[in-house]
Parts: sequence; C-alpha cells; structure tokens
Amino acid sequence: MARSYPRAMAIIATIMNTVTGRPLQKMTFGRMPKPWTSFNLETGELVSAERIEIGKPAPGKVVTPVEVWVTVKPKD
Repeated sequence: MARSYPRAMAIIATIMNTVTGRPLQKMTFGRMPKPWTSFNLETGELVSAERIEIGKPAPGKVVTPVEVWVTVKPKD
C-alpha cells in the first residue's frame, strides 16, 4: 500500500535587487531556496541568491514573507 504524504506548501518569494533595494519580481519555489541557489529571472538572466531573509507573518496571517536578494548585472 502506497503512503500518501501531504504536499508541502510552495514558497512565494520576492526577488530583491541588492544594488537598488527594490523588488524585481515574485517567484515561486518548491522548497525554501538556499543562499547559493541559481535561477533565471523573467528577463532570462541567470542570477544566484546572495542572501535570503525570512520575516514574521502579519498578525492573523499564515504566510511568512521571504525575500531573496540577488545582484543583477548592469546593462551596457
């Protein structure tokens, strides 16, 4: 008999620019991203996470804010 495990909730993170401090986009991860994780932005640019911040949920909310900080190469 196969066991049925509950599916883990997806992690919705805000991708932040380390240079400007502004959000770039929202992204969904299957599990908590690691600081060395590499991924593609919507623009197709490959970036790697430098820092991951996990905040406290707002009162009465279940969702915890997650911010992934990346450095985007400047456009020439």
